[in-house]
Amino acid sequence: MNKTTRMVFIALIVAQALVLHVVEGMIPLPIGVPGARLGLANIFTIISLYTLGFKSSLVVVLLRVFLATFFGGNLSSMMYSLSGGLLSLIVMAAVKNLLKDKVSIIGVSGAGAISHNIGQLLVASYIVQNITVMLYLPVLTFIGIGTGIFVGITANFIMAHLRKIPSLKKIMAVTD
Repeated sequence: MNKTTRMVFIALIVAQALVLHVVEGMIPLPIGVPGARLGLANIFTIISLYTLGFKSSLVVVLLRVFLATFFGGNLSSMMYSLSGGLLSLIVMAAVKNLLKDKVSIIGVSGAGAISHNIGQLLVASYIVQNITVMLYLPVLTFIGIGTGIFVGITANFIMAHLRKIPSLKKIMAVTD
């Protein structure tokens, strides 16, 4: 595969994830849980994991977090996003590879959503030097399961249509 084609595809995934990140920031959530988000940008993390592999997905996550911070974040939001995004990617890759015949893309997404929350809470408990922040985990897990299922269904729908595009079949055939 042409390296330029792969870089363009990664750039498109990052750009789409950033657009969803910005749009998601404009959506008010009526659940009253601070820090809870839909995680729409993770749709493209999952798509990159299934089309490009782990290394390129790591690039997608890192670019997405740093650019999102540049567009409207701060150091603490970057630390939370980075810890959640990296742990989520690692867990999703592990679930995808170790349980490939037993877990669908929706299950991979759910595992990623829960691990994203765990990563963020671990950083929060480190920052405040108090493990009781982890008491927030059951609430975030409940919300994460719902959003993870939604993100997984959406990613599954997009993947079904991406598989129909002939030029993208070449990109999906070669993973790192």
